[in-house]
Amino acid sequence: MGTPANVKPTSDGVSGLSFARFWDQYGTFFILAIIVAIFGSLSPEYFLTGNNLTQILVQSAVTVLIGMGEFFAILVAGIDLSVGAILALSGMVTAKLMLAGWDPVLAALVGGVLVGGLLGAINGCLVNWTGLHPFIITLGTNAIFRGVTLVISDANSVYGFSFEFVNFFAASVLGIPVPVIFALLIAGLLWFMTTHTRLGRNIYALGGNKSSAFYSGIDVKFHMLVVFVISGICAGLAGVVSTARLGAAEPLAGMGFETYAIASAIIGGTSFFGGKGRIFSVVIGGLIIGTINNGLNILQVQTYYQLVVMGGLIIAAVALDRLISK
Repeated sequence: MGTPANVKPTSDGVSGLSFARFWDQYGTFFILAIIVAIFGSLSPEYFLTGNNLTQILVQSAVTVLIGMGEFFAILVAGIDLSVGAILALSGMVTAKLMLAGWDPVLAALVGGVLVGGLLGAINGCLVNWTGLHPFIITLGTNAIFRGVTLVISDANSVYGFSFEFVNFFAASVLGIPVPVIFALLIAGLLWFMTTHTRLGRNIYALGGNKSSAFYSGIDVKFHMLVVFVISGICAGLAGVVSTARLGAAEPLAGMGFETYAIASAIIGGTSFFGGKGRIFSVVIGGLIIGTINNGLNILQVQTYYQLVVMGGLIIAAVALDRLISK
């Protein structure tokens, strides 16, 4: 029998619902605040300096960009394991074009937007054509894209391109580093798309229930293609920023970055089961990743342990999402 209408929920139910709402709105900020407090107390003379906090923002820009792309793949209950390889190939193409005499802006647009979007479109077309889960498709294309990067670079770093390109991304505007501004501008565009356009609403509906979205008249294959194109463009733009910051295009750039991308999205509150998440929460998720890596480096913890922390955070975030959903 159902619960009578005049019976109020128990206090446990109310408290559980309140916690779920609180965590959904502010959980990511809460995690970031705790991490900053921990590292700040362990190394206040280094971690809490203005220069280091600025460095965290700059280092997080690439993670935020690939995390926002991964957000869309996860939003439709999929995944994109090729973001690190797309980052490397896009950065390599950008560097090669500049060495060939192309204008840095045009080279960055072609390398970041066109190449990144094309590689994302390949992922989307393969998912639609084969009917296989994106995990399988992007696992394969990750190897293909990485192999192409190694072939066109002959497995060597590419450097010696325009200093204007490097200096632009090393500059600041009103004290805010350009990579940070760049990442926030992309975040603003994606936020507007997800919250104020029919395309964004359809993507959320597709992630919530693919069958219902289909019977509601939503073109499932088209929106799946769009999702992976967005993921590819974000990874491509991350490759442009990474190449500028390093001053070189590395064939192994972005190796393992799919872990950071997934962690940024999941820790940022994106449901691994699709249909739930917010862009600016993913931005905070990327900051969390950058803060952890920076803090562990300051404490002279080996890089290998950072991967252990990332894996643990992903498991904890998915488990918490599942628990709160119940």
